[in-house]
Amino acid sequence: MSDPRWMIPAFALLLISLPGRASGQEPAPWHDPSPHKVQFVTVDDNVKLEVLDWGGSGRALVLLAGLGNTAHIFDEFAPKLTSEYHVYDVTRRGYGASSAPASGYSADRLGDDVLAVLDALKLDRPVLVGHSIAGEELSSIGSRHPERVAGLIYLDAGYSYAYYDHSLGNLDIDSRELQKNLEQLRTANTPQDQKQLIQELQKSLPEFERDLQERQKDLQAQPPMPPSWTAADLETFETWLSWGKKAFGIAVPVAELRQMRESTPDGHVGEIRGPIPTVPQAIIAGEEKYTDIRVPILAIFAIPHNLGPFANNDPAARAAFEARDQATGEAQAKALERGVPSAHVVRLSHASHYVYLSNETDVLREVCAFVAGLH
Repeated sequence: MSDPRWMIPAFALLLISLPGRASGQEPAPWHDPSPHKVQFVTVDDNVKLEVLDWGGSGRALVLLAGLGNTAHIFDEFAPKLTSEYHVYDVTRRGYGASSAPASGYSADRLGDDVLAVLDALKLDRPVLVGHSIAGEELSSIGSRHPERVAGLIYLDAGYSYAYYDHSLGNLDIDSRELQKNLEQLRTANTPQDQKQLIQELQKSLPEFERDLQERQKDLQAQPPMPPSWTAADLETFETWLSWGKKAFGIAVPVAELRQMRESTPDGHVGEIRGPIPTVPQAIIAGEEKYTDIRVPILAIFAIPHNLGPFANNDPAARAAFEARDQATGEAQAKALERGVPSAHVVRLSHASHYVYLSNETDVLREVCAFVAGLH
């Protein structure tokens, strides 16, 4: 469970599964109150990304959202940084107002998208701040182009898609590599090629068996199920936000909720706004094994994760989840400390996966201290 991707869209998945509402009287149009400028940057053929510019002075900070979210998830966090830094947010391809092409979701391609944004904005060695799955974009850039950034900040994002440790493994990544080797063995043309592939498979099979055993342990420590909602919770985006805060203990910006769902003419939560179902699957399928990250790193982990008030309804399931989450999260944090000497690892006990929402003061303190120490 050292990879909490199942938690990443927990709030978002509930949100996009909401039924549509019937229309009535049309309210006044909603306007995003956040004080940012919006621009679109071309990063690939027919691909433009939404970039939010919050202004500010000092070193540039570029924020990257987790899987299932857009740049607007930072609408209340980003302004807290502008007194010290010039802050930008980027919505990755496939989400929100950014283009949603059929391809281009591998970790390195997404990293190249970020580099293209840095080029367009003429940013010289900014600090990249990534939440959750954005850790793979940070590690892609830190591995391949360390000269382009001054530092990387992982907000509960330092998991195996960002730093791969062979002693821990990752079932998704390892199974794809195993499948690739099996296919190459099937089509190998020479005995020498077959011999080499067989040796690689013999080495990887015990690791794959370990991955399966670890996944089984994760399944045995499943967290409690989130609660359901009522029609009253869906009256407006504000009532839905209130429901989410009571259930999960965090408040997602209304602008982010509106990136995920349409609003009906009478202001109710409406139909899904995307992404297309294949996008998150393609992002997960495009993960890489990053092991050589040559940039100063701040990695903030939530160990164990706080699921929110709803988890208190099932104390036994919560306790089992927390014990497993504590063990696997700590193992990943220690692996990152061992493998990346430049990494400063911070553990926040019982923080939400959205650490910058649940523990804003802690995160702001650590971010400012880290950036102040950079050259």
